[in-house]
Amino acid sequence: MAGVPETIGDIRADLGEGPTWEASKRVLHWVDIPSRKLYTLDPGTGIHKQILLNGMIGAAVPRRSGGFVLAMQDGFYTYEDTAGAVKLLDPEEHLPGNRFNDGKCDAAGRFWAGTLSMSGEKGAGSLYCLDTDLRVRKAVDQVSIANGLGWSPDNKVMYFIDSAARQVTAYDYDLARGSLSNRRTVVALPEGNDLPDGMTVDAEGMIWIAHWGGGQVTRWNPREGTLLERITLPVSLVTSCTFGGDRLDELYITSAKADLSDKEREEQPLAGGLFRLKTRTTGLPAYPFGG
Repeated sequence: MAGVPETIGDIRADLGEGPTWEASKRVLHWVDIPSRKLYTLDPGTGIHKQILLNGMIGAAVPRRSGGFVLAMQDGFYTYEDTAGAVKLLDPEEHLPGNRFNDGKCDAAGRFWAGTLSMSGEKGAGSLYCLDTDLRVRKAVDQVSIANGLGWSPDNKVMYFIDSAARQVTAYDYDLARGSLSNRRTVVALPEGNDLPDGMTVDAEGMIWIAHWGGGQVTRWNPREGTLLERITLPVSLVTSCTFGGDRLDELYITSAKADLSDKEREEQPLAGGLFRLKTRTTGLPAYPFGG
């Protein structure tokens, strides 16, 4: 069993999301979607730095050549301190009511990110892949709330969460081509008021799921569809998680306060906070964008 989550820093995000560990710099990056902020935490010093952007940001990944690649409200962008955010392309220019949400890079440096309808329209989103040559393609359509992504330790399986479906979908993954096949459900959540949100995969191939409205992170065996562990948090809107630290044995967890009532915010003063949990397992490295 893991220990008890601790709060890191005093930031209370409206909608914290997308944590990613940059091992070469020993820092954690994460975003606050509606507040248009990209945060970088140095756990060694406890210092948070922030970048204020011109639009909502769903995910940010470090770029191998420097800076970041961003999944913003209206498409993919690059970011460098000198140039700021520069738009690459918007595969959903014809869908102004959509925005990008969660995103992550595969081991080949491709950036996978999905969209959702800001008005809640079902099936209006898609999952896209931005390749290292900066060309984009649609990989999955009819998505309602594109969310968590992850890959098995051998990179032969990709996991994807459409929150509205209340399940984790797996695909056989061809890393050389970045192609998906053999879609199936590996984790089906029981009925409830919570939704599966962001996720990560550990070195044993088990998947960790953040529960929006459930106040917890759960660990599952995707080969058997069985629940292995529950981590309870003092906030209800748990959004995502990733492994970090020098040994990749620290689970960083993001949360939100945006949809809470005034009473719920009083009852959950840590809502929107960033949490850290020392675990007995290790995670997989996060990969930078390769283009």
